[in-house]
Amino acid sequence: MNKANLKNRLIRRLRIIGGQVRGIERMVEQDEYCVDIITQSLAIKEALSSIENIILEKHLSTHVVKQMKSNRAEKAIREILKIHRLSKRK
Repeated sequence: MNKANLKNRLIRRLRIIGGQVRGIERMVEQDEYCVDIITQSLAIKEALSSIENIILEKHLSTHVVKQMKSNRAEKAIREILKIHRLSKRK
């Protein structure tokens, strides 16, 4: 997948997520059933996780590979560890 296509795909997904967030806001304002709100919230979390996975895959296959090939392995390792630590906070 080329860069422009990937970017468009991610932007489309983010706009969908934005709509879902606005939908949850309306649900809260209208005192909708709590389980329904939580269900929508979990769907948003899953969608964001999907976006993170796509971006991470792109980063690993481009930037990290380039760093490794240009003797900047330490920087690549630091970045990977940083992402790992951040992901453990979920």
